[in-house]
Amino acid sequence: MGRWFVLGTLATLAIAVGLIVGPAELSLARVWGALTGSENASAAAIVLDLRLPRALLAFLVGGSLAVTGAALQALVRNPLADPYLLGLSGGAGLGAVAAIVLEFGSSWSVPIAALAGALLAIVLVYRLAIVSGSVLDARILLLAGVVVGAFASSLMGAIIALSPAQQVRNAFLWILGGFDAASWQALTVFAVYAVIPLGVIYRYNRPLDLMALGEEPAQFLGADIERLKRILYVSASLLTAAAVSVSGVIGFVGLVVPHAIRLVWGHLHRSLLPAAFLLGGTLLVTADAIARTAFAPLTLPVGVVTALIGVPVFVVLVRKWAT
Repeated sequence: MGRWFVLGTLATLAIAVGLIVGPAELSLARVWGALTGSENASAAAIVLDLRLPRALLAFLVGGSLAVTGAALQALVRNPLADPYLLGLSGGAGLGAVAAIVLEFGSSWSVPIAALAGALLAIVLVYRLAIVSGSVLDARILLLAGVVVGAFASSLMGAIIALSPAQQVRNAFLWILGGFDAASWQALTVFAVYAVIPLGVIYRYNRPLDLMALGEEPAQFLGADIERLKRILYVSASLLTAAAVSVSGVIGFVGLVVPHAIRLVWGHLHRSLLPAAFLLGGTLLVTADAIARTAFAPLTLPVGVVTALIGVPVFVVLVRKWAT
């Protein structure tokens, strides 16, 4: 119970920091006043229209990436698996860069194009990973993801190389990830979309425990391996595609957070998945706050901050495993 209290407290503090810091720094009392309606209109607009949807969207995206990473690591039995290993980042990046370069008019054009690119990558990787009629091979799934991601990244690089300077800058900022386009509409759409994949992944927490032991032991213990692999792959991929479409490519959350949680919670996914969601959300909200304040008024891409945090944390985790 104490561990859940700590995680909940950290998540609450991270969201509070996300509401306080920014180009116009507000005190906690003013933030509270904006939330309760007792603050002036300008402060209320900053908190309610800009920072609150941004913080909540970052929390949902971070939690979703962490849950997806935990599920994929059990599914493919590879501790280095993360949500972007299956080619989704390349597909989403290709779609988003194409929309930016072609200057589609709608504010939703880039997210929709990114989602379409990620969905196309899902289909290609899935088809490549099907062997022997209908068997989804986890090893080939990883290789197919790498190949599709590399191919999409090559096309994306070609498009960027032929684009004007301003569009190149916009494309790179999107690729590196961030929440500058966060809004209540984006938050609502992502939240509604994420509910089903998150629920499906948690529903299969016990089979994930079995999958982590290996396919043969899991099948011996009663798990329908092929059906489980398909359901979890599709759910994890759709959840990642939605996250990429609203935030760009933000790495290390889905890789590092599940391992950090396993050190404290163990390997049972019934508790690991919700704990990873809370810690992943906390990490990404914190990273977004750092990105907005480290070089204010300039804003760093959030993906840069998560990499700066994630790399040393991952090194520490590797050293713990080694000992």
